[in-house]
Amino acid sequence: MEIYFRRDNGPVDKGIQGLIERAGSIRRPEIVREMILASLKAGQEDDGGVDLKLMNTSLKEMRFTSKAFSAYRDLRKVTVFGSARTRPDETTYKMARLFGQRLSESGYMVITGGGSGIMQAVNEGAGPEYSFGVNIRLPFEQKPNPIIEGNLKSISYKYFFNRKVAFLKESDAIALFPGGFGTLDETTETLTLVQTGKRNPVPIVLLDEPGGTYWIRWIEFVTETLLAQDFISTSDLRLFERVDSVDDALQRINNFYSRYHSLRYIDNRLIIRLTSSIDQGKMEEFRIRFSDILRPDGEIYLSGPLPEEIDEPEVADLPRLIFDFKRKDFGRLRELIDAINSA
Repeated sequence: MEIYFRRDNGPVDKGIQGLIERAGSIRRPEIVREMILASLKAGQEDDGGVDLKLMNTSLKEMRFTSKAFSAYRDLRKVTVFGSARTRPDETTYKMARLFGQRLSESGYMVITGGGSGIMQAVNEGAGPEYSFGVNIRLPFEQKPNPIIEGNLKSISYKYFFNRKVAFLKESDAIALFPGGFGTLDETTETLTLVQTGKRNPVPIVLLDEPGGTYWIRWIEFVTETLLAQDFISTSDLRLFERVDSVDDALQRINNFYSRYHSLRYIDNRLIIRLTSSIDQGKMEEFRIRFSDILRPDGEIYLSGPLPEEIDEPEVADLPRLIFDFKRKDFGRLRELIDAINSA
């Protein structure tokens, strides 16, 4: 029989409902029902290739990711990328270790790729209690570093795309040290997701060693080639910041969350949650300054929680700024967040 997501599958729907009830403690049965139906449909459509194995592995990896992070949802986390080949005697290794230490001292957890080099340095600095390692299984180079090996917060992935989801979905900031193809891939992946609004804004900090030029030369390429040929917009350059000290990197991350807390979209409105309110007089200033990303006849105003936010009681006491955002030009949205933090 052909299976549909709507409720007209007869005995299949009845069997799934019975299975959900028998399993018990299913919090969102409608979503679980669709996941089961998707699996059944995939089984019917299987052509003997690798698709089912890929789907099966992906689902299991993402389930375990959610389980591993679930107990730490209330703690902010910083994902740190960088080369697996950086040696302990190099300046950037020492910076990464100090950065991990300063992050943990400031109440952040760290997420790394769980391997050697910059990843191990950050985990060393933060310590196993404050460290996640999201490793990738490779035939060479990448194995869990001794800091996170055996740690319940160490996750091993078969697929890079699942690993990237974990890196970016669970992080509240991204820090990037110099590295190879993998680091550059993670840099552009992060920027692409934030630039297109597929990932909520986060501070993206590029760390060079004092006097280092790795990120300077990358920014030159971005500016002189991508921007010059109109492949990106000027405001996209606001999505990242380059620093050459650990203290400056930590300050940029802390500044981002000095008043801004989080955001959520409800219908066509952008709800920006704040840790402290803003003077009402700033609203007209913001309306004029950011009119280019405000929807026609849109408004910007202060508010309490909306009824639709009832499912997030943990932020119910935070003041809100409601902005009728065009959902275009997320570099300008980052500028709005900076303006909110400095208001």
